Amino acid sequence: MEDLPGIVITGASGRMGQMLIKTVVESDKAKLVGAVERTGNDWVGQDVGVAMGGSAIGVTVTDKPLEAFAKAQAVIDFTAPAATLEFSKLAAQARAVHVIGTTGMSDDEIAQLKPASYHSVIVRAGNMSLGVNLLTQLTKKVAAALDEDFDIEVIEAHHHHKVDAPSGTALMLGEAAAEGRGVELNDVADRGRDGITGARKKGNIGFTAIRGGDIVGEHDVLFAAAGERIVLRHVATDRAIFARGALKAALWGQDKMPGHYDMVDVLGL
Repeated sequence: MEDLPGIVITGASGRMGQMLIKTVVESDKAKLVGAVERTGNDWVGQDVGVAMGGSAIGVTVTDKPLEAFAKAQAVIDFTAPAATLEFSKLAAQARAVHVIGTTGMSDDEIAQLKPASYHSVIVRAGNMSLGVNLLTQLTKKVAAALDEDFDIEVIEAHHHHKVDAPSGTALMLGEAAAEGRGVELNDVADRGRDGITGARKKGNIGFTAIRGGDIVGEHDVLFAAAGERIVLRHVATDRAIFARGALKAALWGQDKMPGHYDMVDVLGL
Protein backbone atom coordinates (compact mmCIF):
# COMPACT_ATOMS: atom_id res chain seq x y z
CA MET A 1 0.00 0.00 0.00
CA GLU A 2 2.86 2.39 0.82
CA ASP A 3 4.18 2.22 -2.74
CA LEU A 4 0.83 2.97 -4.39
CA PRO A 5 0.34 6.42 -5.96
CA GLY A 6 -1.43 8.81 -3.58
CA ILE A 7 -4.54 10.52 -4.95
CA VAL A 8 -6.27 13.71 -3.80
CA ILE A 9 -9.90 14.36 -4.75
CA THR A 10 -11.12 17.96 -5.01
CA GLY A 11 -14.79 18.86 -4.60
CA ALA A 12 -15.06 15.93 -2.22
CA SER A 13 -18.68 16.49 -1.18
CA GLY A 14 -20.04 16.66 -4.74
CA ARG A 15 -21.66 13.80 -6.64
CA MET A 16 -18.56 13.11 -8.69
CA GLY A 17 -16.26 13.83 -5.75
CA GLN A 18 -17.89 11.09 -3.70
CA MET A 19 -17.83 8.67 -6.62
CA LEU A 20 -14.13 9.37 -7.17
CA ILE A 21 -13.35 8.83 -3.49
CA LYS A 22 -15.22 5.51 -3.53
CA THR A 23 -13.40 4.43 -6.70
CA VAL A 24 -9.95 5.25 -5.32
CA VAL A 25 -10.63 3.65 -1.92
CA GLU A 26 -11.79 0.44 -3.61
CA SER A 27 -8.85 0.35 -6.02
CA ASP A 28 -5.82 -1.86 -5.47
CA LYS A 29 -3.70 0.41 -7.69
CA ALA A 30 -3.88 3.71 -5.78
CA LYS A 31 -4.56 5.08 -2.31
CA LEU A 32 -6.57 8.10 -1.15
CA VAL A 33 -4.31 10.60 0.63
CA GLY A 34 -6.44 13.74 0.57
CA ALA A 35 -9.91 15.22 0.07
CA VAL A 36 -10.39 18.93 -0.58
CA GLU A 37 -13.42 21.18 -0.16
CA ARG A 38 -13.95 24.93 -0.22
CA THR A 39 -13.66 26.91 3.01
CA GLY A 40 -16.94 26.88 4.90
CA ASN A 41 -18.13 23.54 3.58
CA ASP A 42 -19.60 21.33 6.33
CA TRP A 43 -17.26 18.48 5.41
CA VAL A 44 -14.07 20.39 6.23
CA GLY A 45 -12.45 18.89 9.33
CA GLN A 46 -14.39 15.63 9.11
CA ASP A 47 -13.04 12.21 8.20
CA VAL A 48 -14.21 11.83 4.60
CA GLY A 49 -15.52 8.31 5.21
CA VAL A 50 -17.72 9.56 8.04
CA ALA A 51 -18.84 12.58 5.99
CA MET A 52 -19.98 10.17 3.28
CA GLY A 53 -22.09 8.26 5.81
CA GLY A 54 -19.72 5.37 6.42
CA SER A 55 -16.86 4.49 8.72
CA ALA A 56 -13.65 6.49 9.17
CA ILE A 57 -10.89 5.88 6.61
CA GLY A 58 -8.20 8.13 8.08
CA VAL A 59 -8.42 10.99 5.56
CA THR A 60 -9.63 14.36 6.84
CA VAL A 61 -11.31 16.80 4.46
CA THR A 62 -9.28 20.00 4.20
CA ASP A 63 -9.69 23.46 2.71
CA LYS A 64 -5.92 23.80 2.22
CA PRO A 65 -5.30 22.24 -1.20
CA LEU A 66 -1.56 22.84 -1.47
CA GLU A 67 -0.92 20.94 1.77
CA ALA A 68 -2.97 18.03 0.42
CA PHE A 69 -1.38 18.12 -3.06
CA ALA A 70 2.12 18.08 -1.56
CA LYS A 71 1.44 14.57 -0.22
CA ALA A 72 0.04 13.24 -3.50
CA GLN A 73 1.20 11.91 -6.83
CA ALA A 74 -2.06 12.89 -8.55
CA VAL A 75 -5.04 15.22 -8.14
CA ILE A 76 -8.41 14.36 -9.67
CA ASP A 77 -10.52 17.45 -10.19
CA PHE A 78 -14.18 17.60 -11.29
CA THR A 79 -15.05 21.04 -9.91
CA ALA A 80 -15.63 24.41 -11.62
CA PRO A 81 -13.45 26.36 -14.09
CA ALA A 82 -12.22 29.02 -11.65
CA ALA A 83 -11.32 26.42 -9.02
CA THR A 84 -9.63 24.21 -11.59
CA LEU A 85 -7.37 27.04 -12.73
CA GLU A 86 -6.22 27.60 -9.15
CA PHE A 87 -5.75 23.89 -8.58
CA SER A 88 -3.64 23.66 -11.76
CA LYS A 89 -1.12 26.13 -10.31
CA LEU A 90 -0.96 24.26 -6.99
CA ALA A 91 -0.68 20.82 -8.64
CA ALA A 92 2.20 22.18 -10.75
CA GLN A 93 3.94 23.38 -7.58
CA ALA A 94 3.50 19.91 -6.08
CA ARG A 95 4.55 18.24 -9.37
CA ALA A 96 1.40 16.13 -9.14
CA VAL A 97 -0.49 14.78 -12.14
CA HIS A 98 -3.62 16.92 -12.54
CA VAL A 99 -6.57 15.04 -14.03
CA ILE A 100 -9.26 17.53 -15.06
CA GLY A 101 -12.83 16.42 -15.70
CA THR A 102 -14.24 19.91 -15.12
CA THR A 103 -16.64 20.99 -17.87
CA GLY A 104 -17.75 24.43 -19.01
CA MET A 105 -14.21 25.78 -19.44
CA SER A 106 -13.85 28.47 -22.09
CA ASP A 107 -11.06 28.49 -24.67
CA ASP A 108 -9.40 31.27 -22.69
CA GLU A 109 -9.57 29.26 -19.46
CA ILE A 110 -8.13 26.20 -21.17
CA ALA A 111 -5.29 28.36 -22.51
CA GLN A 112 -4.57 29.47 -18.93
CA LEU A 113 -3.64 25.87 -18.07
CA LYS A 114 -0.58 26.07 -20.31
CA PRO A 115 1.93 27.47 -17.76
CA ALA A 116 1.10 24.63 -15.33
CA SER A 117 1.65 22.05 -18.08
CA TYR A 118 5.31 23.08 -18.30
CA HIS A 119 5.83 21.69 -14.78
CA SER A 120 3.31 18.88 -14.38
CA VAL A 121 1.25 16.39 -16.33
CA ILE A 122 -2.27 17.64 -17.08
CA VAL A 123 -4.83 15.22 -18.46
CA ARG A 124 -8.00 17.09 -19.41
CA ALA A 125 -11.05 15.68 -21.15
CA GLY A 126 -14.70 16.60 -21.54
CA ASN A 127 -15.45 12.97 -20.74
CA MET A 128 -13.30 10.28 -19.14
CA SER A 129 -15.13 7.18 -20.36
CA LEU A 130 -13.67 4.72 -22.84
CA GLY A 131 -16.95 4.53 -24.76
CA VAL A 132 -17.26 8.28 -25.24
CA ASN A 133 -13.68 8.58 -26.43
CA LEU A 134 -14.31 5.81 -28.95
CA LEU A 135 -17.45 7.70 -30.01
CA THR A 136 -15.33 10.82 -30.49
CA GLN A 137 -12.96 9.02 -32.84
CA LEU A 138 -15.88 7.50 -34.78
CA THR A 139 -17.50 10.94 -35.08
CA LYS A 140 -14.34 12.38 -36.62
CA LYS A 141 -14.09 9.51 -39.13
CA VAL A 142 -17.76 9.69 -40.17
CA ALA A 143 -17.65 13.49 -40.50
CA ALA A 144 -14.57 13.19 -42.72
CA ALA A 145 -16.32 10.64 -44.93
CA LEU A 146 -19.55 12.62 -45.45
CA ASP A 147 -19.97 15.96 -47.21
CA GLU A 148 -22.13 18.94 -46.22
CA ASP A 149 -25.24 17.29 -47.65
CA PHE A 150 -25.30 15.63 -44.22
CA ASP A 151 -26.32 17.98 -41.43
CA ILE A 152 -24.62 17.26 -38.10
CA GLU A 153 -26.44 17.62 -34.79
CA VAL A 154 -25.03 16.76 -31.36
CA ILE A 155 -27.85 15.90 -28.96
CA GLU A 156 -27.09 15.50 -25.25
CA ALA A 157 -29.16 14.78 -22.16
CA HIS A 158 -28.21 15.16 -18.49
CA HIS A 159 -29.76 15.41 -15.03
CA HIS A 160 -31.48 18.60 -13.94
CA HIS A 161 -28.60 19.62 -11.64
CA LYS A 162 -26.15 20.15 -14.51
CA VAL A 163 -25.24 23.84 -14.80
CA ASP A 164 -23.48 24.06 -18.20
CA ALA A 165 -24.77 23.51 -21.71
CA PRO A 166 -23.79 22.15 -24.13
CA SER A 167 -22.00 19.55 -22.04
CA GLY A 168 -18.25 19.19 -22.22
CA THR A 169 -18.76 15.88 -23.98
CA ALA A 170 -21.08 17.44 -26.56
CA LEU A 171 -18.46 20.08 -27.30
CA MET A 172 -15.80 17.37 -27.56
CA LEU A 173 -17.97 15.56 -30.11
CA GLY A 174 -18.60 18.82 -31.97
CA GLU A 175 -14.86 19.46 -32.11
CA ALA A 176 -14.32 15.97 -33.50
CA ALA A 177 -16.95 16.51 -36.19
CA ALA A 178 -15.44 19.88 -37.10
CA GLU A 179 -11.95 18.40 -37.24
CA GLY A 180 -13.22 15.65 -39.51
CA ARG A 181 -14.60 18.27 -41.87
CA GLY A 182 -11.52 20.44 -41.68
CA VAL A 183 -13.27 23.46 -40.15
CA GLU A 184 -13.17 25.38 -36.87
CA LEU A 185 -16.08 24.56 -34.56
CA ASN A 186 -16.43 28.21 -33.52
CA ASP A 187 -17.12 29.11 -37.16
CA VAL A 188 -19.91 26.56 -37.67
CA ALA A 189 -21.46 25.91 -34.24
CA ASP A 190 -25.20 26.52 -33.90
CA ARG A 191 -25.92 26.40 -30.17
CA GLY A 192 -29.40 27.85 -29.84
CA ARG A 193 -32.66 27.99 -31.75
CA ASP A 194 -35.69 29.91 -30.56
CA GLY A 195 -38.40 31.64 -32.52
CA ILE A 196 -38.14 32.32 -36.25
CA THR A 197 -34.54 31.30 -36.83
CA GLY A 198 -34.67 30.72 -40.57
CA ALA A 199 -33.52 27.58 -42.34
CA ARG A 200 -30.54 25.68 -41.06
CA LYS A 201 -27.27 26.92 -42.55
CA LYS A 202 -25.51 24.29 -44.63
CA GLY A 203 -22.35 23.02 -42.94
CA ASN A 204 -23.34 24.09 -39.44
CA ILE A 205 -22.89 21.73 -36.49
CA GLY A 206 -25.89 22.02 -34.21
CA PHE A 207 -26.22 21.37 -30.48
CA THR A 208 -29.33 20.38 -28.56
CA ALA A 209 -29.29 20.10 -24.75
CA ILE A 210 -31.88 18.20 -22.69
CA ARG A 211 -32.03 18.53 -18.90
CA GLY A 212 -34.21 16.39 -16.68
CA GLY A 213 -34.49 13.93 -13.83
CA ASP A 214 -31.42 11.89 -12.94
CA ILE A 215 -30.06 11.22 -16.45
CA VAL A 216 -26.36 10.41 -16.04
CA GLY A 217 -25.40 11.23 -19.61
CA GLU A 218 -26.62 10.45 -23.12
CA HIS A 219 -24.97 11.66 -26.32
CA ASP A 220 -26.08 11.22 -29.92
CA VAL A 221 -24.30 12.47 -33.01
CA LEU A 222 -26.82 12.68 -35.83
CA PHE A 223 -25.75 12.84 -39.48
CA ALA A 224 -28.90 13.61 -41.48
CA ALA A 225 -29.29 13.91 -45.26
CA ALA A 226 -32.22 13.61 -47.64
CA GLY A 227 -33.53 10.08 -47.32
CA GLU A 228 -31.11 8.75 -44.70
CA ARG A 229 -29.74 9.28 -41.20
CA ILE A 230 -26.74 7.91 -39.32
CA VAL A 231 -26.82 8.06 -35.51
CA LEU A 232 -23.81 7.39 -33.29
CA ARG A 233 -24.83 7.00 -29.63
CA HIS A 234 -23.38 6.55 -26.16
CA VAL A 235 -25.49 6.09 -23.03
CA ALA A 236 -23.99 6.25 -19.54
CA THR A 237 -26.05 4.69 -16.75
CA ASP A 238 -23.50 4.94 -13.94
CA ARG A 239 -21.12 7.85 -13.35
CA ALA A 240 -18.62 5.33 -11.98
CA ILE A 241 -17.39 4.97 -15.58
CA PHE A 242 -16.09 8.54 -15.42
CA ALA A 243 -14.39 7.92 -12.08
CA ARG A 244 -12.71 4.76 -13.36
CA GLY A 245 -11.48 6.64 -16.44
CA ALA A 246 -10.15 9.48 -14.31
CA LEU A 247 -8.25 7.07 -12.06
CA LYS A 248 -6.83 5.36 -15.16
CA ALA A 249 -5.63 8.79 -16.36
CA ALA A 250 -4.03 9.54 -12.97
CA LEU A 251 -2.11 6.27 -13.05
CA TRP A 252 -1.14 6.66 -16.73
CA GLY A 253 0.36 10.08 -16.04
CA GLN A 254 2.80 8.88 -13.39
CA ASP A 255 5.74 8.30 -15.73
CA LYS A 256 4.94 10.91 -18.38
CA MET A 257 6.78 14.15 -19.13
CA PRO A 258 5.05 17.44 -18.22
CA GLY A 259 2.51 18.45 -20.83
CA HIS A 260 -1.19 18.77 -21.66
CA TYR A 261 -2.74 15.40 -22.59
CA ASP A 262 -6.23 14.02 -23.14
CA MET A 263 -7.99 10.67 -22.87
CA VAL A 264 -7.09 9.79 -26.45
CA ASP A 265 -3.47 9.76 -25.25
CA VAL A 266 -4.35 7.75 -22.14
CA LEU A 267 -6.32 5.14 -24.08
CA GLY A 268 -3.90 5.04 -27.02
CA LEU A 269 -6.69 5.62 -29.54
